[in-house]
Amino acid sequence: MAKVLSPRLAHATPVDLVKPGFSVSEIEFSRPSESKNEVKKTSIANSQTSSIDLNATHLISSPYPDFENQLQLDHLDLPNQLLAFALTALKPIRDDYATAPYLESFNWSEVFALLRTLSKQVGYEWKKQDFYVVIFRSKLQANIDRDRLGLLDQMSHQEACASGGLLKYWFGSPDVERQNLATCLWRNHSDAVAGGGGPWHKQARAAARVMYDRITFHTHKLTIEDGADEWQLEAFS
Repeated sequence: MAKVLSPRLAHATPVDLVKPGFSVSEIEFSRPSESKNEVKKTSIANSQTSSIDLNATHLISSPYPDFENQLQLDHLDLPNQLLAFALTALKPIRDDYATAPYLESFNWSEVFALLRTLSKQVGYEWKKQDFYVVIFRSKLQANIDRDRLGLLDQMSHQEACASGGLLKYWFGSPDVERQNLATCLWRNHSDAVAGGGGPWHKQARAAARVMYDRITFHTHKLTIEDGADEWQLEAFS
């Protein structure tokens, strides 16, 4: 399997913090409490396809298991559903992901192998398709209110889920210098803009100015080629 890397990735321009449309919180949280809502037909997947319920209506696609934070699968077409399932296998493969190159920080080969397996399982021939990716890099200030920042992040994620199209949200744990990485993978750019326009996102952007020493995010286009055998990531324009 070939992995196609875009030469433009390393030269992507950071987007200004105040641009609307994205969650900005990326810290180590305690596990959120379970929602009181009864969750039916929710699928939690790993690299074993036997654990994936392709008939599920909702998917835990972020660190937050609450029902309001789950991806609504019935709002997506089949290729987006399949990619969302495959992205449940996404995990870092190195400890320095906060500063390491993005494509070298995750198990992308396993994710796309799972995507091919799932496509074959349902009889779908994967066709070339583009997706929208946001990469956040930050450094927290010392002694911030992490409970407050965690709340802002989770509620912002709920807004994004309600809008639709957020296929995956992942964040890591700050390193010894309080640096961290987070990422969102969206169906498209329009979904990202719509998902980040709510009041919780506005509060999160305002809080970021006093809770971070620095924060930048980069926007990219992820292209998955026919058959999901090749993919590339390049700066979004």
